[in-house]
Amino acid sequence: MTYNRDNRSLFVLPSTQDHIQGVLNAAVVFVMYGDYECFQSANVYRLIKVAGQQLKVSFGENNLGFIFRHFPQKQIHPHAQRAAEAAEAAAAQGQFWQMHEMLFIHQQELGNGYLVEYANRLGLDISQFLQDLSRGAYVDRINADIEGGLRSGVETAPALFINGIRYPVGVRVASRREARRRHRWTVEQIMAAIVAAND
Repeated sequence: MTYNRDNRSLFVLPSTQDHIQGVLNAAVVFVMYGDYECFQSANVYRLIKVAGQQLKVSFGENNLGFIFRHFPQKQIHPHAQRAAEAAEAAAAQGQFWQMHEMLFIHQQELGNGYLVEYANRLGLDISQFLQDLSRGAYVDRINADIEGGLRSGVETAPALFINGIRYPVGVRVASRREARRRHRWTVEQIMAAIVAAND
């Protein structure tokens, strides 16, 4: 199968099947394809959170929706796939967003032992959590996210769509230090993108 790398539109539209903060029919809906081991994914997520808090103050609760979809880059991030599976195992117990936060906060510590520790901290049923991980219960869901991303032209994480249109998230560079020097997103840029999407 071939994918259109120049595609700027979201192939899989937001739905109730997604993990969403806010509301699905908000004026502005972000869809982020992310990787828990990718520092840029964590940074973009944090900026969107701050922008969302500012929007709630200015415009009320129902102005913003945020959807996270998995795009683990296994070839460069060896723990990203298992972290995504841990998030889904937590989702099965009603704690996707809590695990999502934990994984981004501790993205340098995503080995199996750490994942169990995070599940324990969240009060998850550890036996069920481990069973879900060992049988690969959520691999198909993660693969569906990846496939939808590829069909939308996503090649690397993070990838961000605002109201279904791709928003560039910066320059891909070799090192973290170089990335910080060359391109650092700001809350103001996110807010400007929200305003533009809302016009």
